[in-house]
Amino acid sequence: MHKAPAKQYDLSTHWQFEAPLDAVWAAIIDAEGWPRWWKGVESVVTLESGDARGLGARRRFTCKSVLPYRLVFVTRVTRVEPLRLVEGRVEGELEGLGTCHLAHHAGLTKVRYEWRVRTTGKWMNLLAPLAMPLFRWNHDQIMHAGGIGLSRYLDEQPR
Repeated sequence: MHKAPAKQYDLSTHWQFEAPLDAVWAAIIDAEGWPRWWKGVESVVTLESGDARGLGARRRFTCKSVLPYRLVFVTRVTRVEPLRLVEGRVEGELEGLGTCHLAHHAGLTKVRYEWRVRTTGKWMNLLAPLAMPLFRWNHDQIMHAGGIGLSRYLDEQPR
């Protein structure tokens, strides 16, 4: 029996907040804190800390989707430009690259997440020809929940 080919996903999400850039950056760079505000992110465990900026950090993420499944993957931070960008290689049930870009303009902090990943789970790859739109929708729902959660979290922070 042959292995179903991995399916490539190019995904992009945009958030914007009426919050200072440094507050948004602090929340995003604190990945272990995501489960407090990001519905769907069940746990984040640091496997290696990396340097003072977080470069080289390895973390295991467990995410529960809107659909009835969980994904577990490990990221390694491969690039950090403080207050501008954090990027990581992903391995596990997803493989590829995730990048988070931040910018501040006209009183708004804008965040753009980009994922270029492929699935490794046999069941996902077998279902992908029919379910790929559903998997994309599911991703969008989780990311939307993250934007809402981060907005609420930022509103609770002292300024």
